[in-house]
Amino acid sequence: MSMASTTTGLPDRYRPLDQIGPDEVTPTGIIQSWRAKDRVLNRDVAIRVHIPAGPAAHTWITRALTAGGLATPALAMVYDASEGSLGQPGDDGTEERVGGHAAYVVNEWIDGETLADRLRSGPMPEREVRLVLRRLAEGVAEAHRVGLAVGGLSLENVVLRPNGLVGLRAVPAAAGTVDGDIAALGALLEACLSGVGPGARPMSGPSDLVALARRARSTEPGQGLSSVAAMAALLAERPRTGPTQSITPSRPGDGDGGRWRRPRDRRGGSEAPVRLEPGALPPVPPVPPVRPVPQPLPGAAPGGDTISVGTVGPVARSAPGIPREDNPFGVLHADDPGADDGYGAYPADPYAAEDDDADAARRHRLFVVGLPLLAVAVVIAIAWWFGSSVLSVADSVDESIDGSTPPPSSAPAAGEAAPESVAPGAVAAIEAAEVFDPFGDGEPENDGDVPLSYDGDPATGWSTLTYRGSPAFGNLKPGVGVLYDLGSVQQLAGVSLDSPSTGAPVEVRTSDSTGAAPEDFALAADGTLDESTDLPFEEPVTARYVLVWLTGLVDGPDGFSAQLDEVEVRTAG
Repeated sequence: MSMASTTTGLPDRYRPLDQIGPDEVTPTGIIQSWRAKDRVLNRDVAIRVHIPAGPAAHTWITRALTAGGLATPALAMVYDASEGSLGQPGDDGTEERVGGHAAYVVNEWIDGETLADRLRSGPMPEREVRLVLRRLAEGVAEAHRVGLAVGGLSLENVVLRPNGLVGLRAVPAAAGTVDGDIAALGALLEACLSGVGPGARPMSGPSDLVALARRARSTEPGQGLSSVAAMAALLAERPRTGPTQSITPSRPGDGDGGRWRRPRDRRGGSEAPVRLEPGALPPVPPVPPVRPVPQPLPGAAPGGDTISVGTVGPVARSAPGIPREDNPFGVLHADDPGADDGYGAYPADPYAAEDDDADAARRHRLFVVGLPLLAVAVVIAIAWWFGSSVLSVADSVDESIDGSTPPPSSAPAAGEAAPESVAPGAVAAIEAAEVFDPFGDGEPENDGDVPLSYDGDPATGWSTLTYRGSPAFGNLKPGVGVLYDLGSVQQLAGVSLDSPSTGAPVEVRTSDSTGAAPEDFALAADGTLDESTDLPFEEPVTARYVLVWLTGLVDGPDGFSAQLDEVEVRTAG
């Protein structure tokens, strides 16, 4: 649909291309969504126009300006938010100003497959579910930290980016609440576990994900989630090792919609079915009690390791084998009230004093008998050492004086060369290089300066473009780099980098052939840039192409960028 067939309220900078989705009716007006071209920066953007403007749209504009301060790839960046004159097409096809205003919000345009399209073929794998929902929840949690409820968390607005990230379009929605965001994320999680459309089936999967989806959507007191950050933390937890327990739909023949799960019977190791009522949450395993923190003994000085003897009373302990009412056989268990768990003493008992006296007598007899025996053993050991070590050395000296045995020496024998250390590898010659920007929009990334990064002069180099809003390339792409061609396959040992962009994360990837994405190159080393950075490989790598892949930028006077002054590829020695 072209601009000539609808009403718009946009500055001349933005040229509408296609209307995306139907008109959204809100309590304050109608919102139309467009894919448009930013004539100034020559890039696609997403624009939403709110009709009418004025007080009805002021809240939306304020929410959009708050979202403009966020820097997370999970939420579409807000480039602009304002009001414009309302126009509509005239008889000659040009736009005429007819009075009135419309509010508009300009967002980053996110390419990729919507979550709705992805789930039409069926549920997502568990690992993908955890990754997508965790990244999305982390982005929404960032908005909540600045007091912004995002809204608009629908299957059509969540986009799976080609680089493996996830992004939410239409940020922010006209209205939203924190509880609404939590419930919407729960609905998205449930859809990921069940699918939509022809490929949908009843929700099933790992028990923790099913329980999390229900908790996020629950309105029962004490059963819902407290925050989106809590949901992100639960999704980030690694599943326990061993067989995973899953929750499945109701058994065939159950007409009441109840769900079953089979928890393990602790007594016999078998599984006993437990019936859950419709809409009820799975039972949560009990949280183990927190052990008390041991308190310092009375009289102990803070930070010291000595105590005053007079301030410590006798420590009482119970004798094992004393029957109690709840333990007629006198067996002391770890969970008994009288058991010592490492944090307290046993209770007193009537035989404690007698046991102490008996122990003291045994220790006295052992001391009287054992001390002389220990002294004799020490004398014998010293005599044996003196005979085997000192006398043998004297014999060796005598033999060397007689000339029968040459004296030992660490110097190499005559005519024998000293062992040489392994020589370091030489610097490989770079035949050619070019900017590697598979996620870019086609705009050159200082391509002409690439030869300066391997010309042998650290005073010159290649730099990325300057990005605004985020060190993650303005949330526009995951990285950019330079691909170096060595001309032939060689054994490589590492890469040295000179750069003024201290702190920028970098990866070194290698391959025998060129590729279309970073994943086509094997990761050989990674680190952060410094003035002089050595990235040695753990083992020699056979490759012709070396990709220096920047995954982040550093802050500068005008924005975020990174620079490579000199790149040297070392061969294996």
